[in-house]
Amino acid sequence: MIKDKVVIITGASAGIGEATAKLLASKGAKVVLGARRADKLEKIVGEITRAGGHAVFQELDVTKQSDNDAIVELAKNSFGRLDVTFLNAGLMPNSMLSALKTDDWHQMVDVNIKGVLNGVAAVLPTFIAQKAGHVIAVSSVAGLKAYPGGAVYGGTKWFLRDFMEVLRMESAMEGTNIRTATIYPAAINTELLTTISDKGAAAGMQQIYDKYGISPDRIADVVAFAIDAPEDTTINELTVGPAAQPW
Repeated sequence: MIKDKVVIITGASAGIGEATAKLLASKGAKVVLGARRADKLEKIVGEITRAGGHAVFQELDVTKQSDNDAIVELAKNSFGRLDVTFLNAGLMPNSMLSALKTDDWHQMVDVNIKGVLNGVAAVLPTFIAQKAGHVIAVSSVAGLKAYPGGAVYGGTKWFLRDFMEVLRMESAMEGTNIRTATIYPAAINTELLTTISDKGAAAGMQQIYDKYGISPDRIADVVAFAIDAPEDTTINELTVGPAAQPW
């Protein structure tokens, strides 16, 4: 059941995060939005509030543990509890390894891996104490299969596959009732391609997305589906993409 659940969403200023925030709020969830662009978050929160929903926001850099801790406190102070965290922030500056774009490599590790670790570290004390909670994370089809140009990006998303599965298993063993869901999107039309600094890689990915890309609303629907499952049920992995794309 989605109504009245308190949900943190990272990377909430556009794309999948924005679409998910609006959908969950329309279903009665209380959403807590985080991203680096506070002006965009303020606009989204205003739209949700005018539509009768409940939303608050905070500027959030997922690479900073203190920011992740603070948004958990914002959720509790604003709505009295926390039920779900949707770890959606991510970067995809793909390139061939021979291009040696090492700054991009480290940035992906910082956001796609360390950002998830920070987000989970921030919510675990609360979820363990209340013996309930839901961690949802965005991986990628690049976290299921290898693609040239995506060695580091794919590696960060393969990490999520293992990490989220172990989180699920350990919670079951320890009886903390923490549910998990890892989402593996294919071509979804978001701002993700704007993070690609390599011109060749950017052009190639743009062609794929121009041909196949579908709305981020499709992923928002999947997030809602996972949250809406009965509390005794974990929907652990969901691979989602355009029906026309041979991913």
